[in-house]
Amino acid sequence: MRLSVLQTPLLRAPFLGLALSGLLLLPAPADAAPREDAQKQTQGKARGKQAPEKAKPDAAQAQPRPNPYPQEDTPGAKGDVAYGAYQRGFYRTAYRAALKQAEESGNVPAMVLLGELYQRGLGAPASPAKAAEWYRKAADKGSVDAQFALALQYLAGDGVKEDEETAAKLFRQAAESGHGPAAYNLGLLYMQGRKMPESRTEAARWFRLAAEKDVEDAQYALAVLLKEGEDVPQDLPGAVRLLQQAADHGHITAQLELAIMQFNGNGMEKNEAAAATLFRKAALAGNVIAQNRYARLLSAGRGTLQDKVQASAWHLMARGRGLGDPYLDDVMDSLSEADRKQAEALAQKWRAGERAVQ
Repeated sequence: MRLSVLQTPLLRAPFLGLALSGLLLLPAPADAAPREDAQKQTQGKARGKQAPEKAKPDAAQAQPRPNPYPQEDTPGAKGDVAYGAYQRGFYRTAYRAALKQAEESGNVPAMVLLGELYQRGLGAPASPAKAAEWYRKAADKGSVDAQFALALQYLAGDGVKEDEETAAKLFRQAAESGHGPAAYNLGLLYMQGRKMPESRTEAARWFRLAAEKDVEDAQYALAVLLKEGEDVPQDLPGAVRLLQQAADHGHITAQLELAIMQFNGNGMEKNEAAAATLFRKAALAGNVIAQNRYARLLSAGRGTLQDKVQASAWHLMARGRGLGDPYLDDVMDSLSEADRKQAEALAQKWRAGERAVQ
């Protein structure tokens, strides 16, 4: 499994990345591009303190729900003013309130928030060094969010001198306290043998802890280990369950892997129609491999109605991003001129839609 490090701030998907590993649906094209991360678009969920979701009131009980975060000018308001201001976009107010709480009462969440504000340059000039100072103060007081954020800084040398050993220790501290993203990152360090013995067994242990915390990257990573069965007992049904969980969370690569297993009947009942639905979902999310595989299904009418025009359009999408396929070239060549133009128009429209979203 190829691993790579991704740096992202606290409260915004702070995960390391994991590469795609799995079976191919159909014979791979001779000029297929290397299998990539499946363009996994930043999917990680916020792991810091966040505003609770607003519940939808029943039709018969449509009463406004009290705002847990006070307006900045509300006298005697109860609640966390600093985080309330942060969530509402009043960053200067959040900075002033957090600084007061941190300096006057040693408020740990306020210290974490100050680290976040300095790290992202919100309400104060961006300063990774100052962010590290506040994260360190909060980490010393036992904040797992601060330990994790500081570990990321040491891993990247961001505002501090790069020190993987310190990063690993901080990941472990936070992971042992149940911090899911830290456990996932610690598992990846074991996979790579960085500042600790390389061990898939230990990696699986920490991936499992993170997976239980609904870290979708960890669910996917553990699923891959269980499917491969290298240094850990193979468990295909367990891999399927984890891939389903990650896919339900929107993990694009997991959707692709699950589709491959479902199409082939590997570890689960074969179901080409359900697999086609998953391939289409991943293709719509921009996964180039899924685009190619869904095009093949459309061309042959397997798991979905045969539609060579749409198949050619998806092929053009994938080919435009480096994944060629001579078989689908032949399918497109067999189209009438009118159908070929329709396929090209569809692909052009979809590309424009992708650019609009980016």
